[in-house]
Amino acid sequence: MSEDFSSFSKRSSLDSDDYYIGKDGYIIFTEKYHSKRGYCCKSACLHCPFGYDQKSDKIEKKD
Repeated sequence: MSEDFSSFSKRSSLDSDDYYIGKDGYIIFTEKYHSKRGYCCKSACLHCPFGYDQKSDKIEKKD
C-alpha cells in the first residue's frame, strides 16, 4: 500500500467510532458512520446498513 493514512484521525472531523484502520491499513467506515451519512453510496461497503447488493445493483433496506 503506497498511501499513508496514519494522520487521518488527526485531520478528520469524524468520531473515533465512525471508522477503523483495517489490518491492511485501509480506512473502514462503520455501520454507525454510514447510518449518520444517511444514504447508500453503492460501493458495496463492508458495513453497509442499507442492504446494497452489488450483483443486482439494488438496495434492500435491512430491518
